[in-house]
Amino acid sequence: MKLYYSPGACSLSPHIVALEAGLPLELEEVDLKAHKTKRGEDYYAVNPKGYVPALRLDDGSVLTEGPAIVQYLADKKPDSKLAPLNGTVERYRVMAWLTFIGTEIHKSFGPLFQGGSEDEKSKAKDKIAKRFAYVDKELAGRDFLMGDSFGVADAYFFVMLTWAQKMGIDFAMLANVAAFFARVSKRPAVQEALKSEGVELKAA
Repeated sequence: MKLYYSPGACSLSPHIVALEAGLPLELEEVDLKAHKTKRGEDYYAVNPKGYVPALRLDDGSVLTEGPAIVQYLADKKPDSKLAPLNGTVERYRVMAWLTFIGTEIHKSFGPLFQGGSEDEKSKAKDKIAKRFAYVDKELAGRDFLMGDSFGVADAYFFVMLTWAQKMGIDFAMLANVAAFFARVSKRPAVQEALKSEGVELKAA
């Protein structure tokens, strides 16, 4: 399998999940401005949507959208317990987390990355802070979003926290979120993914 990624982008989430699952993964960096891969391939020919991540499967087909990719990777190694089994209520709760992170947090970063007005940026930061506060309450008494075990939703939320650092959104006062960030940052697979992509973190 080959993961098309951009350093520190949301593609960092499936990168982490693959390492956590012990799945061999070829990496192909994408220049999102030029829409070219590091090898000079037209990225639109890989993913017509033009953004990362994209996962080329062993049969040559391509799977897109981070939440779908991380579930696919987790299901390749069910013993890793990165996602509950299909058909269980817990699996739908993971899907709910992935949807929440994608629609309520990830998309809210748009004005910050895409040159929004100062007013738009301010509103985006306020919305993200409120969503982080919600997650902080949900993390009370648990190490990870689903309980005691690290999973695909945790990888995605962790990436959102790295973006928050980059954009100056302080979450240090959210004790549970800050502890989550510190906890996940120390995981060997996370450290390996960060080093591989050249992403440096600040202490929460």
